[in-house]
Amino acid sequence: METLIWILSAIALSGFMAYSRAKLSTFTLLFTVLMVIGSFYQVVSWLGWVIFGIIAVPLNITNIRQQYISKPLLKAFQSIMPEMSRTEKEAIDAGTTWFEADLFRGAPDWQKLHNYPAPRLSAEEQAFLDGPVEEVCRMVDDWDTTHTRADLAPEIWQYLKDNKFFAMIIKKEYGGLEFSAYAQSRVLQKLTGASSVLASTVGVPNSLGPGELLQHYGTKEQQDYYLPRLARGEEIPCFALTSPEAGSDAGAIPDFGIVCKGEFEGKEVLGMRLTWDKRYITLAPVATVLGLAFKLQDPDGLLGDEKDLGITCALIPTDLEGVDVGRRHFPLNVPFQNGPTKGKDIFVPLDFIIGGPEMAGQGWRMLVECLSVGRAITLPSNSTGGVKSIALATGAYSRIRRQFKLPIGKMEGVEEALARIGGNAYLMDSVTTLSTGAIDLGEKPSVISAIAKYHLTEKMRDSISDSMDIHGGKGICMGPNNYLARGYQGAPVAITVEGANILTRSMIIYGQGAIRCHPYVLAELEAAGNQDFNQALRDFDHALFGHIGFAMSNVFRSIWFSVTGSRLVSAPYSDVTKRYYQLLTRYSTNLAMLSDIAMLTLGGDLKRRERISARLGDVLSHLYMASATLKRFNDEGRLAEDAPLMQWAVEDSLYKIQVAIDELISNFPNKLVGGFLRMTILPFGTSLTRPSDKLDHKVARILQTPSATRDRIGQGQYLTREPENSIGMLEQTLEDILACEPIFDKVCRAIGEKLPFFRLDLVAEKGLAANAITEVEAELLRKTEVARKAAIDVDDFDPIDLPADKSLYQEQVKQTNNAA
Repeated sequence: METLIWILSAIALSGFMAYSRAKLSTFTLLFTVLMVIGSFYQVVSWLGWVIFGIIAVPLNITNIRQQYISKPLLKAFQSIMPEMSRTEKEAIDAGTTWFEADLFRGAPDWQKLHNYPAPRLSAEEQAFLDGPVEEVCRMVDDWDTTHTRADLAPEIWQYLKDNKFFAMIIKKEYGGLEFSAYAQSRVLQKLTGASSVLASTVGVPNSLGPGELLQHYGTKEQQDYYLPRLARGEEIPCFALTSPEAGSDAGAIPDFGIVCKGEFEGKEVLGMRLTWDKRYITLAPVATVLGLAFKLQDPDGLLGDEKDLGITCALIPTDLEGVDVGRRHFPLNVPFQNGPTKGKDIFVPLDFIIGGPEMAGQGWRMLVECLSVGRAITLPSNSTGGVKSIALATGAYSRIRRQFKLPIGKMEGVEEALARIGGNAYLMDSVTTLSTGAIDLGEKPSVISAIAKYHLTEKMRDSISDSMDIHGGKGICMGPNNYLARGYQGAPVAITVEGANILTRSMIIYGQGAIRCHPYVLAELEAAGNQDFNQALRDFDHALFGHIGFAMSNVFRSIWFSVTGSRLVSAPYSDVTKRYYQLLTRYSTNLAMLSDIAMLTLGGDLKRRERISARLGDVLSHLYMASATLKRFNDEGRLAEDAPLMQWAVEDSLYKIQVAIDELISNFPNKLVGGFLRMTILPFGTSLTRPSDKLDHKVARILQTPSATRDRIGQGQYLTREPENSIGMLEQTLEDILACEPIFDKVCRAIGEKLPFFRLDLVAEKGLAANAITEVEAELLRKTEVARKAAIDVDDFDPIDLPADKSLYQEQVKQTNNAA
């Protein structure tokens, strides 16, 4: 009996120490005490002490451990470690980690998350949103922009320049606005609600481009010359990175420069002769200054011994002879300025390099550091703004539009799609708020930016597809009053740019996260690459045994959470969110365990197992997005009326985490290891489901009913109620429809007839004739009928207005008439 008790005590002690992530010395000390107790009860023999000593002594005496355990493992690790390219290393080194690292490590501190300050707009930023942003939304006519002009109107371009829309990131000392990342996000969200062309045009100069690069890396002379001109709109910037042969694999760009001497403006100077062929460059057709990425070569050693200096960034005035810009691409009927740029053997001084000659070869590091910020702002914000606007529009339309004698929004099939739109709108705004708040706290969150870019653009695509399904014919007929079609057409643009989404999910999110967020992997890699073997051994030994303890901890924690259903995990709140915190902690631990086992069993092959990497990245992503949702709910006062939106978003994320883990285990290359993972993580199978039909119903009701909760979904969007703003007018029509329903019912009761809910002007006349309603009520019915018809009607055109080549149409009509 004593032996059984001692064995159980040893297992319990081991599990508790591992669960608590105790130090090796603490673990050894407590186990020694247990051994002494076992000896006292004659459970532990001298042989047990010998075995214990053989294990414990080498592990706890540093010199022995390093010489006989860590040293051979270090050499083995160095021999199998996959070669890392310079661009991969610079990408990994770029940016910072933040709360996503806590999620990756299996022990998120929820109080830490909630203690981060919620971002707020300054008085100046709010005034800009209420003033210039509101005004330019009023000015823009999206149909005129996309169909008639294929460009913004000249007066809008000038307004953007005059009001410094292109200078939100530029510091005030150079004449810029110097807005926070959160403010930039809010501006872009509002602009997107009016026109995606407008939002793209404003977003790019404030994201990855010359302005951002100059502020961080430019010389004083470059900053003093260019930044004031950019702030005043005298210069329009673009940045040329993508080549026909190098899209997502940007490190493979074929564009090059050769360091040489040449003549520039009548003087012989040391410079570089550039040749490039770029595609898909936003603002290139109208740009006056071109940020150019190329590979710089120094075959004659004019700058030093290194021949291939690497990727370099330079500023090229587009009016230089030989610079070819002006032609345009036509991206899916969303004609923001985008096009190719070319140059062949164009000589420029070395001073054109951003940061001067000493920054030659540093371009890739510059780009990935800036991209880690810009990628978290522009496309996620544009996507979020679009979904927030269509959430309100689709909710209003669903309540206005009737089929089978009831609003279509009361049909369960429509409710299901509405719930996805509303839940995603709430989640997406949560993610942009948390992510831009991190940037404003000084972070450069490279992993978070990849998560936000991929998932929010995908959710935008899904949401607008759901909205198109609900709108039916209203959505598919193009025209000035169609507020969906251009967004639907242009959805793949956001999916494609700033890192294709397939690549971002399959490689970037987890590829960077695994190394940057893991507490020991990066230290092990750096130690293995250290040329000083003695220092490498010390560093590797420290990281290795920390890693072993970390891995053991996550195994024991995963088993414990599986057995208990994680119901004993502490949570910061005891309300409806408690279970969510518990499950997120459990899945965070599962992610840490899965990562270690995947890296241990697959090694360098994990880099090529993209579907394994993608699923691990999905777990990390949905952990982050659910955390952002809980953070928003808390920051906004834990309002009970907002709870259905929060619940839908978190439950959807939790379900998708479970799916990703289940699919990963089912497809794990080593079936024996896969079986162990299933027994450890999902011993009782999967238990979570999608958000319930009841929850879908609640979210759908919110979108169709004016309330403070609904207002928070569309907070900050362009909703001014004026004839030129279709979505704003829908909001007014929704309120009028709801106000008319009791009047309509009153008329039906008075005349003893159940009328259909249309031709409300005739209903008004019947109500007046029956003395059932007042003239004021009748006028509301008449007014609402006009607005109701406008909400469900679609545009139509004279046939000659549709062909691009009107002469061909006229000739066809002429031939038809002659034949008749």
